[in-house]
Amino acid sequence: MTSVNLAQGVSDFLQYIGVVKGYSPHTLANYRRDLEKLVSFCSEQNIDDASALDQALLRRWVAQLSREKLSPNSIQRHLSSTRSLYKFFARHHPELNDPTAGVRAPRAPRTLPKSLEADQVGQLLNHQSENAFMARDHAMAELLYSAGLRLSELVGANINDLDTSEKIITVVGKGQKTRVVPVGGPALTAIGEWMKYRPMGDEQLSFDSPLFVSQRGTRISHRAVQERIRQLAVKHGMSQRIHPHVLRHAFASHLLESSGDLRAVQELLGHANIATTQIYTHLDFQHLAKVYDQAHPRAQQTKKAKR
Repeated sequence: MTSVNLAQGVSDFLQYIGVVKGYSPHTLANYRRDLEKLVSFCSEQNIDDASALDQALLRRWVAQLSREKLSPNSIQRHLSSTRSLYKFFARHHPELNDPTAGVRAPRAPRTLPKSLEADQVGQLLNHQSENAFMARDHAMAELLYSAGLRLSELVGANINDLDTSEKIITVVGKGQKTRVVPVGGPALTAIGEWMKYRPMGDEQLSFDSPLFVSQRGTRISHRAVQERIRQLAVKHGMSQRIHPHVLRHAFASHLLESSGDLRAVQELLGHANIATTQIYTHLDFQHLAKVYDQAHPRAQQTKKAKR
C-alpha cells in the first residue's frame, strides 16, 4: 500500500480547501485545529502514516476527546474533518481505507436554535438612527433579518452585490456557493440611510467597496459585527443576548411559520441539505405549542386540573 505521511497530508488538505475550495478563514481554522489534534494523537501512538489509522484507533481517539469534556457536537466535527481528509486522500490513493466508516460520536441532545418573536424583532429594529454608526448597525441588523444572511455573508458583501431596483442581494456562502436573496423594503431603506454617510475615513468609494465598513473605512470584521449587534439590542432594552445568527434563525422560523414551505426556506438560507433546515419545523412547532397552551380553553383547564 502506498505510504501517505499524515502530517504532510493534513498540510496539503488544508491548502486545498483554502485555495481551491475557497473555504472561509474561520472554517479553515476549525479544520486545522481538529486535524492537528488527530496528528498529535497518532504521534502518541507512534503513527505517522495515514494507512495505519484504523477504526479501533479512531474510536480510542473519540473516547479521549470525550474524556477531555468535548461536547458531542465538537466530537462529531472532529470526525467530519477526518472524514473529509480521507476523502481527499482517496483522490490520489483510492486503495486507502477510510477509518471513519462506522465510527460515530456520542449522541448529542437536540437543541433548538434561539430565535425571536416578531414583536422582539420590532423592538430591535423599529428605531431612527441619529448618526453614522447607528445607521450602519441598524442597516446590518435589518439586512441580517430581511435576507437571513450568515455573518460571513454580511461581512463579505460589497456595494455592487446589492441591486436596489430588483430588491435582491447576491452573496457568497459556504463552499464559495453564490445565491441570490430578496431584500425587504425596511432593509433597503436602512441601507440607503447608511450609504448617506459614505465614504468613511480614508475610504475610496467604488462599486466594489465593502457594503459595511469600520470608522477607518475598512471592511468591518466579524467580531465587530457581533459586538455592534449585541450593543444594539442592549440599547433598545432587550434582555436576550442577540447575535447575528439569532436574526438568521428569526428569518427562517418566521418564514416557515407563515408559508410552511420548507424547500423555499432551504433555498433562501443556502442549506445544502434539507435536514439542516428541518430544525426550524421543530422550532415552529414549539411556537405553536406555546400559543396553544396560552390560548386554548382546554389547555388551560388541563393545567388547572393538575394543580
